[in-house]
Amino acid sequence: MVPTDRKYTREHDWVIIEDGIAKLGITDHAQDALGDIVYVELPTVGDEYAIGDSYTTVESVKAASPVYTQVAGEVIEINEELDAQPELLNQDPYGQFIVAIKISDINENELLNAEEYEELLASED
Repeated sequence: MVPTDRKYTREHDWVIIEDGIAKLGITDHAQDALGDIVYVELPTVGDEYAIGDSYTTVESVKAASPVYTQVAGEVIEINEELDAQPELLNQDPYGQFIVAIKISDINENELLNAEEYEELLASED
C-alpha cells in the first residue's frame, strides 16, 4: 500500500503539500528500481526551480537518475541527513523527503492520488 497522505507522479516521485510548502521524495517503487542508493546530489537552500526541472540526482550502484519536480518555487529546506546517509531513501522512502519547496506554481494535473498511483504500478507490472 502506498501512503494516502500525498500525491504521486508517473515518474515515481511523491509530494506532500501543506501550507504552501511541498516536500518531495521518491517512492518505494523508485528506490527498488534504483537499487542501493549511494549518493544524493542535494540542491542548495534558495535554489529556484520551474515545473519539470531536475532538482536532484539520485545515484545508485546501478545508475544515476535525475529527479524532476511538478512544483515550481524556492528550496527552503533540504534533508541534510541524506548527505551522510543516502541509503535512508532505500530504508524508508516515504519517511525521507529530499527537499521542501515554497510553492509558486504547481502542476496539479500531473499529480496522482494514492489509488491512481497504485493503478499505475499495476499497469507497469
